[in-house]
Amino acid sequence: MCPLPRLTLLPVTWILVTNDDGPDTPALPALATAMSALGEVRVVVPHVERSWIGKAITRFGSIVVEQTERSGVPIRTTTGFPADCVQLAVHAMFDDGPPSLIVSGINVGINHGSAYLQTSGTVGACIEGAIAGVPGIALSAGSDSVPWPEWRQWALSPESTPMWERLADVSVPFAKAMLDTAPPGLVISVNLPDDATRVTPVRRTRVAAVGYDQLFQEIAPGEFTHQFGGMLRGDDSLDGTDVGAGNDGVIAVTPVKGISTDEMPDTVAGAMGLP
Repeated sequence: MCPLPRLTLLPVTWILVTNDDGPDTPALPALATAMSALGEVRVVVPHVERSWIGKAITRFGSIVVEQTERSGVPIRTTTGFPADCVQLAVHAMFDDGPPSLIVSGINVGINHGSAYLQTSGTVGACIEGAIAGVPGIALSAGSDSVPWPEWRQWALSPESTPMWERLADVSVPFAKAMLDTAPPGLVISVNLPDDATRVTPVRRTRVAAVGYDQLFQEIAPGEFTHQFGGMLRGDDSLDGTDVGAGNDGVIAVTPVKGISTDEMPDTVAGAMGLP
């Protein structure tokens, strides 16, 4: 565990704020306002919630971009996915070059464990930025004490705004550290307990190798609807992981990356006739 770093401002180009929850989450204006302490902020988000979409990219059809605002914060919305928002903001929307940093979130709900990270649109946005060489920080928050349906309903209501403003403030030093030191394409996932403050302990973690159970429930013959999948513990110990940090009520800071080469077991290679 380590304390949050102090702020020393340096010149930056601009910061892209995006999310997968759309423009109406109270977390969005809170985050954009907090990040403006570090430089110019531009907000590009899906026009509706696009959770559980990972790094999906629109392949067919067009993407419509519109201008709106929430709590006085200018926002560009797109009919695409979170990764579309990043792709457009980095390459197509602006004439003065890509952002210095992508800040995605603050997601309504924790994003930890290998299964959830791979489906998270919040993380997927940063992975898309990493492909272009832009560092990114994916911010997520949740409660370990209030049941998810009740917490989510409250977290999306105006009553939750003070919490999001506090969590956005907690996130600023992490973004500042990325601006100052991150190499091109580095992605950091930060999971915040909903009661986190600037003095909450911070832990460097790895991704827990865990999955989830059944995600779809049959509601009529041949018709299924999504239900929240509970976390399953895998073979991996939770010690030192993002999930373990969440269980301990501390802030988890985890470096993540997209698909890369894995180790091939000799038994599999042999069966395929590979040296």
